Amino acid sequence: MMDTIGSNPHEYDTWQVPAYNITSGNTRVLLSQIGLDPDLDLQHNFTRRALWCADGSSALLQCENRSFQLVHPSPGERGNITLNHTRTLCQPSPIVDFLWYPCASRHNPATYCFIASVRECPVKLLDGNDGRLRASYPIVDHRERQIAPHSLLFSPTADKLYCGFQDAIEIFDIHRPGEGERLRTRPSKKSKEGLKGIVSSLSCSTAGTYFAAGTLTSASPVADNIALYDVSDGMQVLSVGGIWTHESGGVVQLMFSPTNEYWLYAAFRRSPRVWAWDLRNTSAPVCRLESKKETAVGVTPEGGDFNNATHVLRYGPTNQKIHFDIERGGRWMSRGDQEGNIAIYDLHANQQFSESTMGGMSGFGIGNAGNGPVNVIHPIQEFNAHSDAVGSVTFHPLQPVLLSVSGSRHFDAVATPNISSTGSEGSAYSDSDSALTSDEGDGKRAQHCQWPHGVIERPRSRPQPTVRDASVKLWDLGFENPSL
Repeated sequence: MMDTIGSNPHEYDTWQVPAYNITSGNTRVLLSQIGLDPDLDLQHNFTRRALWCADGSSALLQCENRSFQLVHPSPGERGNITLNHTRTLCQPSPIVDFLWYPCASRHNPATYCFIASVRECPVKLLDGNDGRLRASYPIVDHRERQIAPHSLLFSPTADKLYCGFQDAIEIFDIHRPGEGERLRTRPSKKSKEGLKGIVSSLSCSTAGTYFAAGTLTSASPVADNIALYDVSDGMQVLSVGGIWTHESGGVVQLMFSPTNEYWLYAAFRRSPRVWAWDLRNTSAPVCRLESKKETAVGVTPEGGDFNNATHVLRYGPTNQKIHFDIERGGRWMSRGDQEGNIAIYDLHANQQFSESTMGGMSGFGIGNAGNGPVNVIHPIQEFNAHSDAVGSVTFHPLQPVLLSVSGSRHFDAVATPNISSTGSEGSAYSDSDSALTSDEGDGKRAQHCQWPHGVIERPRSRPQPTVRDASVKLWDLGFENPSL
């Protein structure tokens, strides 16, 4: 591990792929752990997503309390890396999505900025140092309301901004703030062609000739929820299908391989799996990436499942977005789960597939057409990193380290009314064996309780969610350092 990380803008003259040491036997070293900036109005705050800037000199955290928090890595004792909180940028409404400027660097003030999508506000270009507004890009619907896009994407040349929302993608010229050009994903509301629903994810290929878009609408036998578009004219090139028999939720995240423009990965809502396509045959995915325990027990039912042997509560599917990430070399993928584990997959594991079935490519190829079985890639390493759901993991662009954030909403307390002979209302909250646990507060709890003698008790206040672990951690994925 190097002694410094992003402290000198001229430190890295030539970019090199970080040297990762990921095997099934070694254990991960925790380099640094910090908490969020305290918020008196929301004590149970947590991070939903984190992203490194282009040179890894800063990381931006999207928090539950409508704020961004900036953290900087710095050299610590014995050559370790420590994270330091530097600034909190509060927003007027909930944050929908955000994205760093492609060449953002803390050492270059001109490029140190990011795009933010905030509900009922124009798309903002914010300065990374003080949070001031540099430019705004409004998206207005037919009722003159401001639309906050659900997905953001920069063009490879960093001069265009793509914003996905309901049945459309707005394209802005970064250098000319104001209204953009609207690209409809389907001709009309009654049309069955094109993509239907909210465009929830966008990703551009490494060649920069086309980009992928996914929607929150579930795929069906007659309509897919992932499509490719030409960057030059915005026309739909083809649709990516074969997923409707495997996933019932919408697309949460799309990501192209950094080293191969034909490999596309997708994660879906309420699913622990990541699916992969070879775009030379988009009729069906070529493989899926999932944990061994998911393969053994399958997806847990609604409400969770308690294992009497291990005394562990396995949660049911969550509506919380669980983001994955692929390192710049294109080999390693990492993804968390709602039980606090982080799994690391080897995308070059072509020994698991026969060349005759997979088309002779390096691990992926033409195959699995129709509704037949799909090849499975299991993680090379899986370890417990947090005590709560891991909402996001992100690889550092220059060092073999991984940043992970955790936190989710838990409604562990149930209303226990105070029984009195006078029938007066009272409320108290206590833990019980029948308490429901849910990451998103599915509302499956009693609104009132009826007790003997005809007394109906109602809670006076609405239960507030709690967070079990809202930490931000930095993990060492490189070779062992003798100085440690």
